Amino acid sequence: MKLTVIGAGCWGLTLAWLLTDNFDEVTVWGREQDLSEDLIKNKHASKPLEVQLADKVEITSDLKAAINGADIILNVVATSGTRSVCENLKISGIKSEQILVNASKGIELPSLMRMSQVIKDVLPDQTLAILSGPTLAKEVLAGKPTAACVACEDIKVAEFVQKACNVPNRFRLYTNSDVIGVELGGSLKNVIAIASGFAHEMQLGDNCAGTLLTRGMAEIVRVSINLGANPSTLYGLSGMGDLIATCSSPMSRNYTVGKFLGQGKKIDDILRELGSVAEGVKTSKAICELAKKLGIEVPVSNAIYEAVYTDITPKELLAKLMNRKLKEEERYV
Repeated sequence: MKLTVIGAGCWGLTLAWLLTDNFDEVTVWGREQDLSEDLIKNKHASKPLEVQLADKVEITSDLKAAINGADIILNVVATSGTRSVCENLKISGIKSEQILVNASKGIELPSLMRMSQVIKDVLPDQTLAILSGPTLAKEVLAGKPTAACVACEDIKVAEFVQKACNVPNRFRLYTNSDVIGVELGGSLKNVIAIASGFAHEMQLGDNCAGTLLTRGMAEIVRVSINLGANPSTLYGLSGMGDLIATCSSPMSRNYTVGKFLGQGKKIDDILRELGSVAEGVKTSKAICELAKKLGIEVPVSNAIYEAVYTDITPKELLAKLMNRKLKEEERYV
């Protein structure tokens, strides 16, 4: 079998490294300007994480050649680039029976589409699955165990990907038919991770951390249910599992963004220093727009949107959250 990874960023290279032994052929595609000489010649990358790929992994900027004969194609480009990549996949002759697995977590702006909706908009007949869960790349590269979900409305497709990409002792995969819930859980938690990094940097304590996790989860569930998700999915790997990992780890890019915001830095300077995509930045705008359309309150996400896009100070932001009108805690059963 052949695996093709679309996107030569941190998570794309990590997945190629992780799954190499599961496939006869592995190809990584990236734009010519994104492929370093070291990666092409030595199968080695040093930024933002160090990854050493096996000799059998092919690195190319030729998309048609990359997808030719692939059984599974992993899309691991930033959400802002997914539509254009799909358009190029269409031009390059992707076949509908090839399984395209989206591993990027985010919502497209300004359309407010989930990634599966974007992909189906361009490739309506494509066989499609979603991969999502608590998957911090640095820990995966260190050989530490984790688990994730493969979601597809056709459970047989999910089971095929599950068996093909499961790595004993290191990467355990579960199937799920709730594509909406798996996608939204993985996307919206990035905003709460920014809030978590913000709170940690301001030394607000463990009580505050617990509060942010639970109130942030309430927002994720509230929005997701209104968009058609099964609430039980959101308490699984792609929801609560991913939320806990991302909100607890300085290895998370979104957590790091929140940390810098807590220091009073501006978002342009933060992203320049980070040197890689933090999906929660744009997703904070997306969730606020979605919530407004749905008539739903998302105070934590609104606070992060303000922290990212306005000049509000960290202290003003905290006061705004803590002094909202008192209310009953909602329950989801």
